[in-house]
Amino acid sequence: MDKNSKHNHDVIDEDLYEEIDEEELIELVEAERQNALKRAHEDRVQKKPKRPFPKWAFWLIAIMMLGNVFAFFPKVISVPAVEFLITSSKLSLQDDIRTYKKAVVVIEAGDSRGTGFSINENGTIITNHHVVKEEKNVTVAFPDKGLHNAEVVAAYPSVDLAVLEAEGENFPSLDLAKNKTFNKDDPIYFIGNPLRFQGIANKGTIIKETMLPDWEKPVVMIDAPVYNGNSGSPVINQEGKVIGVVFATLDSQEHGKVGLFIPIEYFYTSYPMN
Repeated sequence: MDKNSKHNHDVIDEDLYEEIDEEELIELVEAERQNALKRAHEDRVQKKPKRPFPKWAFWLIAIMMLGNVFAFFPKVISVPAVEFLITSSKLSLQDDIRTYKKAVVVIEAGDSRGTGFSINENGTIITNHHVVKEEKNVTVAFPDKGLHNAEVVAAYPSVDLAVLEAEGENFPSLDLAKNKTFNKDDPIYFIGNPLRFQGIANKGTIIKETMLPDWEKPVVMIDAPVYNGNSGSPVINQEGKVIGVVFATLDSQEHGKVGLFIPIEYFYTSYPMN
């Protein structure tokens, strides 16, 4: 749902869990194609050499697409429209990123689909409240551990967080940062299931904290390619610690379209850890 800020008319999109439909994806690709054409024209005017699209990138994208399930593939795709796939392919060559991805799950809650991540071997999973809504039982899919039933054991709508417990044991997990450990311009990673793809790793940088309408606590803006399906994605710092949970995008008058995440300390203050 879109909301207008009381202060600067920034637009918040919290419906990242919804799967993008064919019309929306075509619009996204067309917008990126037009941007690519505009940049190409500007390059010609400025007599800059055109950057070739590397052959290895086509192979990486092809391999990734074979490993993901999606409804269709547009006939025309520009380079910018698939850059987030190329970035994920590059990042996924790193040992640490491959390890992080094992703990990131796909969540199926009724007709909704989103992301979550395990924080211990017992299968405690953090996601957004708006991903599970009022569901009590959901299905989670680990990359290497397959499908598991999970119970929604806690929900905190005021900070858009929910906690699940998956049936099973010996699950891969991510480590949480113990307190606020980020500053402006810090690089971050995040892993999720955007645009019907699964286990997409990407990167960005911290912009700043910001207050939203109807929120009592600040959230954090990131300069990063956040899309539908990224809700519940863990935000990971350079030390491999989860510092937050992606939950929305924001059309900011000052920074353009940015991602938003909930600082992980809100989880600690809400959920009593045993």
